[in-house]
Amino acid sequence: MTIEPSRGEPAERDDHDLLRAIGRGDRSALVTLYERHARVVLSHLVLLTADHGFSEEILQDTMLAVWRGAGRFRGEASVRSWIIAIARRQCRDRQRRKRPATVGQEVLADRPSLEPGPEQRALDRMSAGTVMEAIKGLTPQHREILGLVFGGGLSLGETAQVLEIPVGTVKSRLSAARAALVRSMPEKGYAS
Repeated sequence: MTIEPSRGEPAERDDHDLLRAIGRGDRSALVTLYERHARVVLSHLVLLTADHGFSEEILQDTMLAVWRGAGRFRGEASVRSWIIAIARRQCRDRQRRKRPATVGQEVLADRPSLEPGPEQRALDRMSAGTVMEAIKGLTPQHREILGLVFGGGLSLGETAQVLEIPVGTVKSRLSAARAALVRSMPEKGYAS
C-alpha cells in the first residue's frame, strides 16, 4: 500500500472537492465555495473598480462562470487564485462593454495588512476611509497588485499566475505600488 502525499492545506483540498461537486451540479457546494471566497474576491474587485455596486455585479458574474467552468479546473493554481483570475477577466470584460471604472465612495471592509515598515506605521494612523482614498489615488495596476497580495492573501507565485506575469515582475510591481502608497501619505497629512 502506498500513501500519496497530501496536496495543499485541508481547506484547499476541500475547495478542490467543492469544485468537483459543482462540476456535477451540486448547488450547495457552490454556496459553500461562495461563502468561503466571496469576501476576498469582492475586496479585490472593489480595489479594481472603486465601485462597490459594480463589483458586486462582477462577483455574481464570476460565480456564474465558476458554476459553468468548475469541470475545467485543472488544479494548477489554488482555487482562490483561479476564482480571482476569473473575477479579473469578468471585470475587464465588463469595463470594456459597459463603462470605465468610476471613483465611488465605498470603503473596503478589510484594510490591507502591509508588512511592517514606514507604510505600515502611516496606515496604522489612518482610518479605513482614508486608506481607501489613498489606494484610489494609485494606478489601477498598483491597486490590483496590492489587492491580490495583501487584500487577497495570495502568494507571489499565485499572484503571478493570476496576472499571467513572471514572479519577478510581481515583486517589482509590488515594490512600486508600496512606494507609491507611501508617497501619497504626505499628501494626506500622514508623513512617516
